[in-house]
Amino acid sequence: MQTAPPTSILLGDRSPADFLDTYWQKQPLVVRDALPDFQSPLSPNELAGLACEDGVESRLILKDGGEYPWELRHGPFAPEDFTELPQSHWTVLVQEVDRLIPEVGALLDRFRFLPDWRLDDVMVSYAPTDGTVGPHLDNYDVFLIQGAGHRRWEIGTTPVENETIVPDLDVRILENFAPDEEFVLGPGDLLYLPPRVAHHGVATDDACMTYSVGFRAPTHRDLVGDFLQYALEQIDPDTRYSDPGLTPVEHPGALHDDARTKVHDLLHGLLDDNTVDRWLGEYLTRPTRDRAAAPPRQPLSAEALTDALRQGTDLRRGPVAHLAFLEHDDGTATLFVNGEAQALDADLAYAAPLLTGRQVLPADTLTPHLDDEAFVALITDLVNDGVLELDAT
Repeated sequence: MQTAPPTSILLGDRSPADFLDTYWQKQPLVVRDALPDFQSPLSPNELAGLACEDGVESRLILKDGGEYPWELRHGPFAPEDFTELPQSHWTVLVQEVDRLIPEVGALLDRFRFLPDWRLDDVMVSYAPTDGTVGPHLDNYDVFLIQGAGHRRWEIGTTPVENETIVPDLDVRILENFAPDEEFVLGPGDLLYLPPRVAHHGVATDDACMTYSVGFRAPTHRDLVGDFLQYALEQIDPDTRYSDPGLTPVEHPGALHDDARTKVHDLLHGLLDDNTVDRWLGEYLTRPTRDRAAAPPRQPLSAEALTDALRQGTDLRRGPVAHLAFLEHDDGTATLFVNGEAQALDADLAYAAPLLTGRQVLPADTLTPHLDDEAFVALITDLVNDGVLELDAT
């Protein structure tokens, strides 16, 4: 059975509650030896190989040595793009490496004291000596884990409200960066940064690999806009305003109570708790970057799946697997899978928390339920949809 190490290791001697109360979205934190035995699952060459693959989001930033200062290039790249790079002052960054490499995805289980939907992805960067993306800020929380080599960090200590950006560059570089602290992180060290805290990392050797765990922070405009689109799709397009009980009005220019009440009721009806909850679950589990789960080449039978689980083979999330759930007062639950809602009756509602909130689903947590035909049907469907897969590691 695979389990994540205690969160207390990740946070030093702090409990998750202490961290959230003192640091989360308030102030930066450095934890030395947060992951004392962590070894980078990827080499620089392997990361470069990922950056050459179709469907992988990657970037190269050349502070010096490009066609102009701070040149930004987007992948996919060709192998010769890397052999022709200068010796220093560049960085390659690859998004969603957790989706591509299970060992990187396992890092996310270290952060399960936070809401699952808030976790975005693990971006991995490599930089030779003096490689950097420049002083900047992010609009979301980020944990930066040093996977190999060393990186010197300069950081602010409070969020920046209004930043000034150096004009006419490919990348967003802060024009007036005045750090409050400076330190060097080595393998296994961790830096937590709240949103909009300015930071500047520079590789101090040729082995510098950094694992960046980023968090989702949708804008209010995105939330409201998506809900409005969802609400529109719930309305019969042929239904119109009507007032069969209309009576003569004294002031035809006035907006009368009857009309206002009808429209208010229509809009308030769209904000029904069940409607909002269903939209929210679908929205927060919708795969990013227009990705979709890929079914296995050969469907797996329920019998083969249960045999594998009874033999100790774990399940794990597939490359595109976003899951969440809601429990209801009547004992039922709704399971959200990659933007779609699935109702679970009261007898199956236990499956919702069991199947969500972790990368690896240990076989010994699933086998007690393999006599439940509804449960077996559910996990078999998830495997054959490509949401879950047998863990061959």
